[in-house]
This record gives sequence, C-alpha cells and structure tokens, in this order.
Amino acid sequence: METELVTNLKRQAARILSDLRDSGESVLITEHGKPSAYLVDVDSFEFMQNKLRVLEGIVRGERAVLEGRTYSEEEAKKKMGKWLD
Repeated sequence: METELVTNLKRQAARILSDLRDSGESVLITEHGKPSAYLVDVDSFEFMQNKLRVLEGIVRGERAVLEGRTYSEEEAKKKMGKWLD
C-alpha cells in the first residue's frame, strides 16, 4: 500500500489518482503524521460494499435463527406463495 501526505494529494492529485487506477493498490493519506483516509479505486470500493452487504445479510440471518424468528418450510412456502407461483 502506498502512503501519501495530504499536501501531496492536494498538489499531485492527478498523478496519485492515475497511479491508483494503474495499480489498483489503495493509498493511505496521512495528515500530521497520522492516518487520515484511504483512497481506493472504484471497482475495489464497489466490491467491498457488495461484500459488506452479503456479510450483513448473513449476520441478520444468524440473529434470526438465534432469536427463533424462523419458519418451517411449509410456513415459508405459504408466505412466499405469491412470489413462487
């Protein structure tokens, strides 16, 4: 992962973005010597967002099972009937 100062980002944004597109490697932006932000290419960002949505769905499902909020197959078929026909 590349690291850039925020002042370099201000001065050399076009080069940094070009490098990011070419390499696909994230860039850590630092401010006053401390991590401030990450720059990631669009494809990586969208992939991470989709992955997060899937993981959140799994967590919701696991929570529903633990809390007993589940249906038998027959109950599920009745509730989903209008979409299954």
